[in-house]
Amino acid sequence: MFTLLGPDGKPHASLTPGTLGGHRGGKLYGRLDCRAALRAIARGGYVKSRVFFADEATAVAAGYRPCAVCMPQEYAAWRKAWRDK
Repeated sequence: MFTLLGPDGKPHASLTPGTLGGHRGGKLYGRLDCRAALRAIARGGYVKSRVFFADEATAVAAGYRPCAVCMPQEYAAWRKAWRDK
C-alpha cells in the first residue's frame, strides 16, 4: 500500500505508487527523479515533509505548484498564471 495526497490535500491509501513527489512545507511537486529533491533528500531534511501524488492534476488541485528545476515549462506557465491573477 502507498499513501498519496488527494485533490483535497488529505492522505489516502493507494495500490499504485505516486508518479510525482512533493514537499508539504514548500507546497511544490515534481518528478521523482528531480535533482533538487534528490539533493534535499540526501541532506536528510526533506524526507519528513515528502508527499506523493497520482498525477499533476491532483497536485495542482491540492494547492501545490510545479518545481522550477525538473518541470521548468510547467513552472513558467504556473508563474505566468499566478502573476496574471
